[in-house]
Amino acid sequence: MASVSDVGLTIGRTANKSRTRSFLGELWQDKAGFIGFAFLVILLVVATLAPLIAPYDPASQSLVDRLQPPAFAGGTSAHLLGTDNLGRDVLSRIIHGARVSMLVGVAVVFLSGTFGVVMGLVAGYKGGRTDSIIMRVVDTQVAFPGLLLALVILTVVGPSVPTVILVLAINGWMVYARVTRGTVLSVRESEYVEAAEIVGARPRRIIFKHILPNLSAPLLTLGILEFARIVLAEAALSFLGLGVQPPQTSWGLDVATGRDYIFNSWWLVTIPGVAIALTVLSVNMFASWLRIQADPLEREKRFAAGQGAV
Repeated sequence: MASVSDVGLTIGRTANKSRTRSFLGELWQDKAGFIGFAFLVILLVVATLAPLIAPYDPASQSLVDRLQPPAFAGGTSAHLLGTDNLGRDVLSRIIHGARVSMLVGVAVVFLSGTFGVVMGLVAGYKGGRTDSIIMRVVDTQVAFPGLLLALVILTVVGPSVPTVILVLAINGWMVYARVTRGTVLSVRESEYVEAAEIVGARPRRIIFKHILPNLSAPLLTLGILEFARIVLAEAALSFLGLGVQPPQTSWGLDVATGRDYIFNSWWLVTIPGVAIALTVLSVNMFASWLRIQADPLEREKRFAAGQGAV
């Protein structure tokens, strides 16, 4: 006879499968959002399994095979996307470059999002002088050119992946703080918050147990959009020579390497550029669907439009 714990585990698994089917079913209704989500999942798998999937070492050089075109442009099947000026396999560098982009994007969104959300929660709930101080810090940092700050820090400290993550996190927390503060101000006088205050709940519990869960939808959408911005920012810094450094690989670094050969070996710039563009486009398509799902009014409009079409 099954125990209570076994029954509970079975029910939990059934509920998780049901939620997954519901999520995928709703996502399938929006083909653009589904394509964007599918591309990001594939990109995540490729980045995770990069050492197993990549046909060559991305730093392995072979001057005999330098500047070979892709297989679809007259090259050989040994290098499907061609080779660069040092004979390195472009496909392997794209695969490993995805790993760097995903690592930097996820790490920056986590760090800047966590700090910015906490600051926004405190500013919106406390109000008064605390709110003024935090918002003035936000306004001051927003007014300062973020790219200039990043260039100064990277020049002084030295470019590396951890430094890039730290710099981009410092430049990105303000948007989370502003969005969180604005949302907290709108729900601060809600009945459930007032009820929690009446029964004597501590401010920390009210903020993190009652207010924060209601911010998950807009913050999730914001985090996904910020991920796209971080991918572009990392590529820009690497292109300028202040991001990822050789022998590591990055899409932005590959574009910088291939710019001197753009007229003779177009694939060196085009292929990593297309990888960046597809990643950002996929993020935006998925975030657009997620924004609609998180907004009840938008969901009603879409449902009404679907019923009218039927």
